[in-house]
Amino acid sequence: MRIDKLLANIGYGSRKEVKGLLKSGAVKVNEAIVKDAKLHVKPEEDIVTVHGEQIEYKEFVYLMMNKPPGVLSATEDHYQETVIDLLGLEDSIYEPFPVGRLDKDTEGLLLITNDGQLAHQLLSPKKHVPKTYFAVIEGEVTERDIEAFRAGVTLDDGYLTKPGELVILKSGPTSDIELTITEGKFHQVKRMFEAVDKRVIYLKRLSMGSLQLDKELELGEYRELTDEELEGLKRGQ
Repeated sequence: MRIDKLLANIGYGSRKEVKGLLKSGAVKVNEAIVKDAKLHVKPEEDIVTVHGEQIEYKEFVYLMMNKPPGVLSATEDHYQETVIDLLGLEDSIYEPFPVGRLDKDTEGLLLITNDGQLAHQLLSPKKHVPKTYFAVIEGEVTERDIEAFRAGVTLDDGYLTKPGELVILKSGPTSDIELTITEGKFHQVKRMFEAVDKRVIYLKRLSMGSLQLDKELELGEYRELTDEELEGLKRGQ
């Protein structure tokens, strides 16, 4: 990869700004000063420093976010804040995108990456990747609802969902539940409860495949996945 493209990709400015940086003698490759913007380097092998600080280049970025309510699961929007707006420059320069969508008012686990292959694997209907949600429901959730979800419910557009695993944590005028589904239809959790005449008043995603929301993450915070978390997702476990 050309040295100017490498430095631009990891946030050292535009190609023009990077050329100025090179001309100043601030960039070294394997201890030798480099001023030629066209020089090719191997990011995985060569040691590149800027002002004496070694740069770390990676092709992909994998981030776990605890998505806050009121923020869109999108890469950009002209009017509203998106999850990408919450990223620091050191991560947003990789041009990552959210894997699947959480509704604007929904909280919880959101994977953000620029690895299109992994995203496709996790979102493919053929893979049946389970997603678990915690929800507060207006109305008393009963064994009857558990059986209905286990059989699949018919949504407002006539679509019959795949079986969902419903667990009642607390039942009453408002009920606390956990629901695991293997699909990602538009507003699916809310529409499934509407199909049994109930309403979701709070929704949070807890897990996606093997990836569990880190309880240490405050709303709006994010961190890189650990190697173990990433391997689990790639193995489909």
